[in-house]
Amino acid sequence: MLDRMNELVKLLNRYAREYYTEDNPSIADSEYDALYRELIELEKKYPEGILPDSPTHRVGGLVLSNFDKYRHVYPLYSLQDAFSREELEDFDRRVKERFPEARYVVELKIDGLSISLTYHDGVLRVGATRGDGMIGENITENLKRVKDIPLVLDKPLSITIRGECYLPKASFDKINQDRRFNGESEFANPRNAAAGTLRQLDTTVVAKRNLATFLYQEVSPTTCTSQEEVLQALAKEGFSVNHHYIVTSSMNEIWQFIEEIGDERKQLSYDIDGIVIKVDDLAMQEELGYTVKAPRWAIAYKFPAEEKEAEILGVDWTVGRTGVVTPTANLTPIQLAGTTVSRATLHNVDYIIEKDIRIGDTVVVYKAGDIIPAVLHVVETNRHQELVMPIPSKCPSCDSDLIHFEDEVALRCINPICPSQVKERLAHFASRDAMNITGFGPSLVKKLYTAHLVRDVADIYKLTLDDFLSLKGIKEKSATKLIKAIQTSKDNSAERLLFGLGIRHIGSKVSRQLLETFHSLDALRHASFDEIAQIEGLGEVIADSLTSYFAKTEVHELIYDLDSYGVNMTFLGQDSSRSGTLTGLTVVLTGKLEELTRNEAKEKLQNLGAKVTGSVSKKTDIVVAGSDAGSKLTKAQELGIEVRDENWLRSL
Repeated sequence: MLDRMNELVKLLNRYAREYYTEDNPSIADSEYDALYRELIELEKKYPEGILPDSPTHRVGGLVLSNFDKYRHVYPLYSLQDAFSREELEDFDRRVKERFPEARYVVELKIDGLSISLTYHDGVLRVGATRGDGMIGENITENLKRVKDIPLVLDKPLSITIRGECYLPKASFDKINQDRRFNGESEFANPRNAAAGTLRQLDTTVVAKRNLATFLYQEVSPTTCTSQEEVLQALAKEGFSVNHHYIVTSSMNEIWQFIEEIGDERKQLSYDIDGIVIKVDDLAMQEELGYTVKAPRWAIAYKFPAEEKEAEILGVDWTVGRTGVVTPTANLTPIQLAGTTVSRATLHNVDYIIEKDIRIGDTVVVYKAGDIIPAVLHVVETNRHQELVMPIPSKCPSCDSDLIHFEDEVALRCINPICPSQVKERLAHFASRDAMNITGFGPSLVKKLYTAHLVRDVADIYKLTLDDFLSLKGIKEKSATKLIKAIQTSKDNSAERLLFGLGIRHIGSKVSRQLLETFHSLDALRHASFDEIAQIEGLGEVIADSLTSYFAKTEVHELIYDLDSYGVNMTFLGQDSSRSGTLTGLTVVLTGKLEELTRNEAKEKLQNLGAKVTGSVSKKTDIVVAGSDAGSKLTKAQELGIEVRDENWLRSL
């Protein structure tokens, strides 16, 4: 019977692959259902014989308590956006200056949720969201319920791949039909529905909603030499790959493809929001490299946003954590890109003056980046009165005078104890990318501030269980969790603390770079302007922001308080710039290693100062070759690059 179970699993997985991935089923649904029922009965009788890739695992049945954070071994970068042919031509010119012979793979940009799948020895081990590119959420159990994701590969590969998980339009319509029938609110669009589904704690719900994927990138080191080859290899291994792409070096052909897809996009069975252009040759990609946020070898063309007309009923002015006062228009409700919109940003005072926007105007509204509703311009032919937009001179939160600096487009409140700024700073400090104090969100901050329990971020570490229990709606279990989360945050590496302080121009990646260089917050705050400005990629703006911030007396007191409460002030991560045996060398791993996993080998090399890349090029210094090393080893030998084995790596 165990042999029959094994046979059924292989047959059913093959038929599922034909149906979901290849769109070429070889048997009728009724035949598949009969085999599936037979497998279920056998698994009930012989549970010890249930295989890890059995299709019965996809039906759900688990209720999860939460999603754990997952640190990506290979960062998942976002893409630079383009909104015009001119921007694409600028990208093409930059690439062709380095590589005149470069070709591009031009793919559809699927409007879904970016995911990462990691397989060890051919078995799916981790499925995660992209998150911020460095840390996502482990949603493995939910992704196992997506029917076109292989649970076990035909070959014992250890790879990490990236793609999009999306909800087909037909599945979206069916879900909303069921929700209407049950009296539930409908999802606004397929992307929101897909994101909401993947965050379900009940895997049964995920299994019923018929999510799908398109995989498009191997982010772990690959034996492929081009992006087109990657797509072909992924399809061969059983992944769902979107074959609607072209390969060309011509910008005219790329633009023609964009226009054709723009006309056809409504007829597709899934949503897209643009076109992605990637340099095809992986060695060229490696040499072009990355900015802090995005690859230099790819760009995403975004289709023009949907536009609708609405009337401005009034304006709200809100204060952010840096004191910038932002105007938001209240609108007559409109349906825009799948959601009801009744508010839209007006950006800043200069924008209002430049566009001559007034109360009562009919304006054109769009979603900036397909996300944030914004006012584009006034429909002047519809103007029927002359009520000029009132510009505030006082802060709407603390009534301090607002400043409009000559070099800024925004109004700014410079009162450091402005209530809105304080609350925003507190929420930012506790946020996921900063100190990551779970449960410490804006609503809790508002309660704590109103109760006079917090006034700066150091006050967070003075809070007691009784303080939380004194707040309305906070029970002992929640209060205990909050105390534990606060205590845990004390052990964070110092770059999180630096980012959490909310210093202007200092994002999470810059914070890490600074702490890698100076190793402690104390050393950083005593660093000179020149010492900071000379760090590669930072410059004078960041140096000025940091030195000005750390020169303030109240900041000295804040750092002293945080230190006295036991908040860690030192960098705890691996310093990627620290000198080592292989500092400054570029190393490529290829073939199968006997004792080390690919990730262990990569980490060992990076700890020794090496830059580990996925493709062999003229800039490669060393290739570490295991057994069954293929084209990379051949190319290294052709280029005369030094080749080492696993014994050499272990000896280091």
